[in-house]
Amino acid sequence: MLKKITVVLSAAALALTAACGGGSESPDALVVGATPSPHGEILTYVKDNLAEKAGLELEIKEFSDYVQPNVALGDGQLGANYFQHKPYLEDFAAEKGLKLSWVGNVHLEPLGVYSEKTESLDGLASGATIAIPNDATNGARALHLLADNGVITLKEGAGTAATERDITGNPRNLKFTALEAAQLPRSLQDVDAAVINGNYALEGGLTPADDALALEKADGNPYANGLVVKAGDESDANVKKLLELLQSEETKKFITDKYQGSVLPAA
Repeated sequence: MLKKITVVLSAAALALTAACGGGSESPDALVVGATPSPHGEILTYVKDNLAEKAGLELEIKEFSDYVQPNVALGDGQLGANYFQHKPYLEDFAAEKGLKLSWVGNVHLEPLGVYSEKTESLDGLASGATIAIPNDATNGARALHLLADNGVITLKEGAGTAATERDITGNPRNLKFTALEAAQLPRSLQDVDAAVINGNYALEGGLTPADDALALEKADGNPYANGLVVKAGDESDANVKKLLELLQSEETKKFITDKYQGSVLPAA
């Protein structure tokens, strides 16, 4: 229980420590890749408060983007990862030819619209520029959030693969610029508004429940974040223990108390 959290900045750095058991310092530990907030924080709570009693040795490796945790999992450098929602996993795995499997939902980070130029969506001027995530699933998610709040209109049936081509109504002639999700908080000074993933909003010093001009609704939301493993490892005893702890009432209370609506336990 005294192992420190290792911050991993790249797959190359991770590879330096890779060995049998997913690069763990202990062959019995489950090595889990995560982005720092809230995923790393939630895993740290589980590690410090629940894992030992459950007989689980947990090692956490943190990543700064959405690409390397899946690459490292596919390479066998991790035993699991926890940073993404299922539509992103499915799109990424298909594109990269990786065989990764969803194990279970843990929490929801409501996607939000933020601005340093206006205090409401109604204040967006004609021709305003909105930054959105540049990956396909979160870009579509951003467009749906804007549509749900009356900023644009999407054609009927536009789903989790929606793009700008699916916009059928844009009365304010808004312009969209796609950026890597991690860069979106820093883009706020350069654009009129940005649609930002919850983890990067938190890391950027934003409080989604207070600062967002609009937030996703939790009911019926398909973008819960959860635990992912290589295909075939779904029944691994340590993976099953970790999922049980992540979905426990203790962890749900931690999420509710710590994030105050900015991160929500998955239903």
